[in-house]
This record gives sequence, C-alpha cells and structure tokens, in this order.
Amino acid sequence: MPLLKPVSTLRTYDGQAHAHAHDHAQIMVPLSGRMELEIDGHALFTDSSCGMLIPAGARHAYCARPGTRILVIDAPESTGLERLRRFALTPACRTLSAQDDAGKQLALLLGLPTVLSSRRGLDLAQLNATLTEALHEAWSTARMARLFNLSSQRFHTRLLELSGRPPGDYLRALRLESASRMLARGTTLEAAAARVGYRSGSALAYALRRDRGVGARALRRPVA
Repeated sequence: MPLLKPVSTLRTYDGQAHAHAHDHAQIMVPLSGRMELEIDGHALFTDSSCGMLIPAGARHAYCARPGTRILVIDAPESTGLERLRRFALTPACRTLSAQDDAGKQLALLLGLPTVLSSRRGLDLAQLNATLTEALHEAWSTARMARLFNLSSQRFHTRLLELSGRPPGDYLRALRLESASRMLARGTTLEAAAARVGYRSGSALAYALRRDRGVGARALRRPVA
C-alpha cells in the first residue's frame, strides 16, 4: 500500500548494519546517539545536532550504536521535502515524540530557518573513550579538536551542538563522574583527584560540591 500521509515512529537500534530501500521518503530526527549511513553510494551521518532526509527510492545502508534513538517520519514524496536534505535540530525538535501528530511534526521541520551543508562528524563515544583513558592529562580545546581534525572553534561549536556543553564543562563533567565512581568504590579522595586531573583532594571535593551538590563522604558506600 502506498503511503498517503506522514507517519512517525521512535526507533532504537541494535548496532548491526542493515540495508534496504522504500518508495517513501524518511526524515531522520536523532534524539540521542549517531547513525552512519551510505545513501546511493555517499557516506553520511546524522546525530543529535542535525537531521537528514533519505529520499524515496534511495538504496541506503545504516548502522547505529545500541541506545541510539531516532524519530523517523515516513512521508510521501512531495515538493518541499528536498530542503530537509540536512537540517539543524532546534530545542523544539528534541521534544518531539511518536505520540505527536506526524503532519504537524513535518510542518515544524519544514519551517526550520537553517538548512545545513555537509559537516564533519564528531563521535561523542570516541571522545569519551579517549578522554576517560587519560583524564589526569591536560586537555585543551585544541588538543581535543585534533582528535577529529577540526579547528578549535569548529570543535567548540560541534560539541556545544551535540552535548549542550562547551569543551571545558564537558571535560569537567567526565572528570567528576569518573571521580564519583572511584570514591563509591572506596578510592581515597587524594588518589581519585590524581587520576582525574585535580591538583589535590580538596580541589576535587570543592568541585564535587559546586557542580554536583554532593560531598565526597556522601559518595562512599557504607561498609557492610
């Protein structure tokens, strides 16, 4: 049966590669995670900062890490959809759900002011893994940017789009999350501070109180 009106579904993925084609267009609105695609032989990606259109009839392969969540709008091919080839996601886009009216969702996306050209990817899972292995080291924005062959300014912009945090805040959150886990496992405050890049236990304790509203002592699990 041909698709006569837009239909939206919230989809999660299994980490496996898949390939197919269909006779309707698909608008991909990632809410979390990242998907790698090949559409008619062209390598592309979509993530929580930018959505994209898969044209009707286009043969495409795709793969997304488990936990990736994408609102997919299946829509009949029509004039105007081409402007959604690649588009920036606004805060309003990130509140969309499968329970909303798909026609209204599509109208919202078609009314977005910004259409994006192709942009270089930034894989947050790769960034997290690299930083977590060396949280004790000095990480400037320029050093993080070099991991993805980006300028400092472009890296700053992309990370802010994806996470809502500038590089310094993003790194600090990773350090404090890692330190919190260490303290919960019984690591001393001074040892945790050294492993995540704080100059002293007191500096780490202050950061935990300021950013997470919790003292180091409260993070320790009671001994049975």
